[in-house]
Amino acid sequence: MKYVIWILRIVLGCVFIFSGVVKANDPLGLTYKMEEIFEVWGMTFLSQYAFWFSVLMIAFEIIAGFAVIVGNTFRLWISMMLALNVFYTFLTGYILYSGKIRECGCFGDCFKISNVATFNKDVALTAINVVLFIFRFRVFPIFQKSAINFSLVTLSVLFSVGFQWWTLNHLPYHDCLAYRVGNNLLEKMKPAPGATPAVYETILTYEKNGVKKDFPSDKIPWQDKSWKYVDSKTKLIKEATGEPEIHDFSLGNESGDDVTEAVMSAKGFTFLWFLRDPEKASTLNMDRLRAIIKKCKENNVPFYVLASVDRKLCNTYMEVWEMKGVKVLTLDGTVNKTAMRTNPGLMLLQDGVVAKKWAPLDYPKSIDILNGTVLTYTNKPDAVDTSSGKK
Repeated sequence: MKYVIWILRIVLGCVFIFSGVVKANDPLGLTYKMEEIFEVWGMTFLSQYAFWFSVLMIAFEIIAGFAVIVGNTFRLWISMMLALNVFYTFLTGYILYSGKIRECGCFGDCFKISNVATFNKDVALTAINVVLFIFRFRVFPIFQKSAINFSLVTLSVLFSVGFQWWTLNHLPYHDCLAYRVGNNLLEKMKPAPGATPAVYETILTYEKNGVKKDFPSDKIPWQDKSWKYVDSKTKLIKEATGEPEIHDFSLGNESGDDVTEAVMSAKGFTFLWFLRDPEKASTLNMDRLRAIIKKCKENNVPFYVLASVDRKLCNTYMEVWEMKGVKVLTLDGTVNKTAMRTNPGLMLLQDGVVAKKWAPLDYPKSIDILNGTVLTYTNKPDAVDTSSGKK
């Protein structure tokens, strides 16, 4: 039994660490998923705390995973993990059977698995957790010196906090979304050959004489007025295939025209500055941004602001930030935060392909554009990057 406990302990700890690390790569992704769940559950008052819930949950997974393997205060951590695993099982079961939430996002955007696989995974982890909880008095720390065990868990705390801080202030270390470097955005908007749409089934619940009954949408008892509508739910029957990776990416100009294809298919270099909410936007390194805009104007390189707010409000901020005259295009807010995790953030396109993305902390200190065909940039004041816009 000793070796069985050890194996289960390592499996549970490693899964928690892996889950936490992949989500720590993009804490905002979990934040947006929590906001979606709160909205579905009618608990929108919690949405304002979604970010902190996300950061704490990610940190807990990493720290708990290390603590269970190390064995430091094992009884405490295994008890908390059991409570969380029971909640995860409930949540993924709800997502699977209600059909109201498309996917769980339990392993972030880098490692997507089906809702069925996610639910089965949580059932298995809960079972492992129960066994370890039952035999919790037979688990001991790896090292005899408690200071060593404590130090290892402390390192996991520092890692979970430090890694999240880095990704939140820069950009995800490994970008797994469709707007990552190297992707042609216009091509990602097109469905694959032979694509098929998802198939859903809507079930409606009616009540008669105190008895509830489910009906398919095409067989509701509309002729019998004694049946009263109670609820409805939609269930995914068949996954879509070949869907475009990018949805709803639409750029509108001041006349209301869709200029998406014109901007995305432009030859040469194009700068896109994603501005989700100017009132909450970071104003770090705005001098660098203004210098880039000036270089673009001098060399006829397009520079667009992709804003998700009222155009009048955006133009007001453009004046305050001394960016008057920059072309402003409108972009849906959800798409904006998917394309660029920071608010704001800068993207460089080369022939429609994402060449580079920068958070405000990382805006280039200097750029050079030669004849509109060669672009070099650097964050080092005494060095020049000759990568022609590709790093």
